[in-house]
Amino acid sequence: MQQIDPAPRGTYQVRTFGCQMNVHDSERLTGLLEEAGYAAAPADADAQRGEVDVVVFNTCAVRENADNKLYGNLGALRPAKRANPRMRIAVGGCLAQKDRSSIVDRAPWVDVVFGTHNIGALPTLLDRAAHRREAQVEILESLDVFPSTLPTRRESSYAAWVSISVGCNNTCTFCIVPSLRGTEKDRRPGDVLAEVRDVVEAGAVEVTLLGQNVNSYGVEFGDRGAFAKLLRACGEVEGLERVRFTSPHPAMFTDDVIDAMAETPNVMPQLHMPLQSGSDDVLRRMRRSYRSRRFLGILERVRDRIPEAAITTDIIVGFPGETEEDFARTLEVVEESRFSSAFTFQYSIRPGTPAATMEDQVPKEVVQERYERLVALQDRITFEENRTREGKVVEVLVAEGEGDRDAETHRLSGRSRDHRLVHLALPLDLPEAQRPRPGDMVTTTITRAAPFYLLADSALEAPLAQLTPEQFSVRRTRSGDLWEQGALGLDATCGTGHGGGGAGGPVTLGMPSLRRG
Repeated sequence: MQQIDPAPRGTYQVRTFGCQMNVHDSERLTGLLEEAGYAAAPADADAQRGEVDVVVFNTCAVRENADNKLYGNLGALRPAKRANPRMRIAVGGCLAQKDRSSIVDRAPWVDVVFGTHNIGALPTLLDRAAHRREAQVEILESLDVFPSTLPTRRESSYAAWVSISVGCNNTCTFCIVPSLRGTEKDRRPGDVLAEVRDVVEAGAVEVTLLGQNVNSYGVEFGDRGAFAKLLRACGEVEGLERVRFTSPHPAMFTDDVIDAMAETPNVMPQLHMPLQSGSDDVLRRMRRSYRSRRFLGILERVRDRIPEAAITTDIIVGFPGETEEDFARTLEVVEESRFSSAFTFQYSIRPGTPAATMEDQVPKEVVQERYERLVALQDRITFEENRTREGKVVEVLVAEGEGDRDAETHRLSGRSRDHRLVHLALPLDLPEAQRPRPGDMVTTTITRAAPFYLLADSALEAPLAQLTPEQFSVRRTRSGDLWEQGALGLDATCGTGHGGGGAGGPVTLGMPSLRRG
């Protein structure tokens, strides 16, 4: 007799703001909700009309106007609470850790507030709020359960985040993260590798190792070479084709990591290395324990060992006390660094950080003008670096949601090994059954560079039967198979998964499975 699944307890939406760590935490939150019996709301469900039963905001306290954005979203849901008495609203993440009960004071229709250290408590807090008919605020000061032991609903069937640490031991004067995420806590290498194997068994071909400062990994358990060893160990995982990591800190970036990147074939030729400023005086006030010469030396050694490496960065413009001379030095370092792209930010005061009370805050109009000059410079460099890729043969991991205009242009989009965005054409006579799926690998040739992406139209140069493998060829993967099964509504559960769920990855138990032998 076929067992009928019980009706779900309700529907949910999780809305994520901020960094990759928050994206990864949201995968845990959705996994927890599904483990507790909730179902993802339909894509067309409108929470503002009360069509969703649980709405979770996973917040950021770093981005500008983060609190205004949160309270604007919360205000828009207030009428929905009247329309749907079952609706519950939860706020978690860094802003919840910082503001705590003041969130309920400002938005009393919020049901649950939880912090960065106790995301696993969400289902219990939702139940408690419904039972007691009052808001539940629970903020722990330190981590109670490492997030990777929690159930996970991965966003992708072909790419996965794997957390190697949480928290940060640095004291950058512009950053509030250490006070919200706590000091660094490292996972044991065996647990990390077990999860890597699990996500690969569940279909992922790409893994990104995630931490606030990945290259300090191992300090907690006394092995300063642990991160380089971890990269090499990932090279031994069968079926894992691409390994990335974010983010390292220049002060702790050592040559053993460069060697591991160069000598481990599945570690991608891509590096995100935050600069923040090219001025040594500004770096000193930021309490960044490196100087521009050291930063440039790291880039030189990376490119010596990995000539094709694409290097990206973060830069803050207008830090307190920044002079025109300081900013000119930043432009010089950017010119010399030849970043493939950069995340640029205008400094703004973050209450609770040392920089917030520093003298010589730079006027907004000065910051804006400098920011525009920096963006113009980096845009030029990005375009010039992209043009060096014209004529190169690349392997593209086809992705979902990368190309906003793919339907209009009849292209697919994805990332090359160096993480550049590639929009690729398909042969005009390609049968639909041979169309590459998200998770499949396509080999193609870059025909034209654009300022922020690459175009690969080599598949249009001849009929399919006459194309060379470098012009167009497809390698279908297990990840693509799983994506297709999910898109068709078939059971895509595999590995440690125990739930289907469309084109995304399955729900998996975060605790790595035991293996024998």
